[in-house]
Amino acid sequence: MSKVTTMNVEIRFGDCDPAGIVFFPRYHRWIDAASLHFFMECGVPPWHELEHTTGIIGTPLLEHHARFHKSATYGEKLLISTHIEEWRRKVFLQKHVITRGDDLICESLETRIFVVRDAQDRRRIHGVPVPEDIRRLCE
Repeated sequence: MSKVTTMNVEIRFGDCDPAGIVFFPRYHRWIDAASLHFFMECGVPPWHELEHTTGIIGTPLLEHHARFHKSATYGEKLLISTHIEEWRRKVFLQKHVITRGDDLICESLETRIFVVRDAQDRRRIHGVPVPEDIRRLCE
């Protein structure tokens, strides 16, 4: 089992659609921020530092599933709980659960991969096996 981290979000007026509920792309932005927050809270250096030491530039998203249970609106506070549900050789599944108090608002499961820049063409990236040192920090 991996560590579980939490990140607070306060919904602002600009996060909402004309009906006054959170516009769904905002959840995806917050979930992406919670993914990076997870690694940093586990003691993994920021990606810009890791690029210099290991070549790893981040964990791009390969697949994303979200299920929305209840709506939320501006002025409310949300809590995003994040953990790694499964480690595979090159990818990992990261789960995010968004709540407002006792209310389940959204669940998300992402497939991500660690990537480095291509040695011949620095504009290209490719996946690498999950680094064991990072995995240990997160478990």
